[in-house]
Amino acid sequence: MRNTVKFTTAALAAGALALGLTACGSGKSSASHDYSGPLVVAATPVPHAEVLNFVEKNLAKKAGLDLQVKEFTDYITPNTATEDGSVGANYFQTKPYLDDFNKKRGTHLVSVVGVHLEPLGLYSHKVKKSGDLKNGATIAVPNDADNESRALKLLVAGGLITLKPGAGSQATPEDIAKNPKHLQFKEVEAAQTPRSLEDVDAAVINGNYAISAGLKPAKDAVLLETAKDNPYVNLLVVKKGNEHDPRVEKLAKLLTSPEVKKFIEDKYQGSVIPSF
Repeated sequence: MRNTVKFTTAALAAGALALGLTACGSGKSSASHDYSGPLVVAATPVPHAEVLNFVEKNLAKKAGLDLQVKEFTDYITPNTATEDGSVGANYFQTKPYLDDFNKKRGTHLVSVVGVHLEPLGLYSHKVKKSGDLKNGATIAVPNDADNESRALKLLVAGGLITLKPGAGSQATPEDIAKNPKHLQFKEVEAAQTPRSLEDVDAAVINGNYAISAGLKPAKDAVLLETAKDNPYVNLLVVKKGNEHDPRVEKLAKLLTSPEVKKFIEDKYQGSVIPSF
């Protein structure tokens, strides 16, 4: 039986309230750690929850790990849930996104281990090659700082634009130096980029959302990130202080096992790439 739980805002709020009442009533320091019980991990559905479900079904019991998976469909709530203790860990994000989130929201989240890369891709229903985009074409890009910058770097690599010197991990369309095709940019929530394909000429889509939408990055993208020296590896993340939770250490070992590597390679056929 798969231990997958769909996330609801009400359930999370109730859990957080119960946690707070327990802490107040017990008189114990909020810094104390309870590593008993199941490890609840927040994850976006594809591929993260699928990988975790494979671990839960095939590897966890033998390793003595009681693993539960909560599925989220956004990039914010998994981190806030990990910060407030509603879940014990999450698996969905890259290091640049994690660093930016901590900086902007004052959270205390840290990486435990890198697991896989989802190449970011440019997709289009109107052209077969990125060079065929027409003058003035509109491109949808994720609206969060990390993924928007990453999207622009993909377009730089494809020769479509150049960025101003010094434009780094927070680059926006305002940092574009040269735009010979006079491309227009539509900023949308990352999860909505696949839907935007009907309304724009092309869209830069994160790998997990592309796969969920039935796209095959290795086959369907008109422009795709290279895996070589790519900093956007997806991480297992916990709140600082929980890195040595025995349950987390077991999960980290399982997520970087030969069995998981084979599962990722067989299932995703290059659209998700093991990073270990």
